[in-house]
Amino acid sequence: MGQQLRIQQALPKDVGQRVVLLPAGDAPHVSLGLPARSAGRPGMARLWQTRTRAIREVVVLEVADWLGDAVEDLDRAIQVALAEETRGVVCDLSAVLHGTEPGAVEMLAMAGRHVRDWPGTPVGVACPDPQVRAVLKAHPVGRHLIVTESTSSAVSAVLSTPIVVVERLRLAAHPTAPRAARNFVTRILKDWQLDKVIPCASVVVSRLVASSSLNAGTAIDLSVAWNAGALRLTVADHGPVLPGQRPSDLDVQARGRTVAIAGLSRTFGVLPTADGGKVVWAVLEAPQQSRSTSNGMRNAKGETAKNASIIKLPRHDLGISSC
Repeated sequence: MGQQLRIQQALPKDVGQRVVLLPAGDAPHVSLGLPARSAGRPGMARLWQTRTRAIREVVVLEVADWLGDAVEDLDRAIQVALAEETRGVVCDLSAVLHGTEPGAVEMLAMAGRHVRDWPGTPVGVACPDPQVRAVLKAHPVGRHLIVTESTSSAVSAVLSTPIVVVERLRLAAHPTAPRAARNFVTRILKDWQLDKVIPCASVVVSRLVASSSLNAGTAIDLSVAWNAGALRLTVADHGPVLPGQRPSDLDVQARGRTVAIAGLSRTFGVLPTADGGKVVWAVLEAPQQSRSTSNGMRNAKGETAKNASIIKLPRHDLGISSC
């Protein structure tokens, strides 16, 4: 659980390498000394400082720098944490140097898009500055964030949100993988009483898995989750990203697949993973059914959320022989 995941970004030669560490489990602070940029703030030959830790599966990203200098790395770290399907993410700004720039706060507020697109993984911001908190709460996208004064209150707020049940399937990169993925998703949605979304979900997951199997050639991790009337399908692979290529430029942007997925889903996108791979995801409209079951989303105290219609199933690890 103390193992750390390393994420590296390719930067121009005149800029020092910037590294963000994400712990895989509960871990103490990890300090990073990063060389100052050659074109940094005048007269400030200093070290970049970014620390991360985990509190009960919540990834806490601490910024000890000018927010404007760290906000891009912070957003990438948020994306990696979301790709790992953590319990939630908290950005701790208590150590940010004074003089937070309005533009940087605007960029931070855009992190709310992750929660807007998929309401199953909360993202919080802990900031002692009341003006920054007010701006984040008033922002059209930032209002999706949990904004509090302290880290402890932000973590508590994240942990108080309902726990979304996620069903997973591991597949080998093989022509039969799309069929196995469709069968798995169909079975899960029938158990969740979401039969109406099965046709659309089957097409989307088939396209995503087929693309991953063809282009990445690695093991494929499929996950299915439902929350607040939204169904999320994610397909993760471990294929390397080509030099100079961003995750958003990858195969999900292929014309035919984009048209099919965009026409059937609420939104879709790509997240980078810590091992250099990617997670392609799509969120479909899946209104709550009239009936509910006793096993559904559970909050941090183990209580069953009202009006939930999710049944927890055992994890399945299927290979080619199961297709």
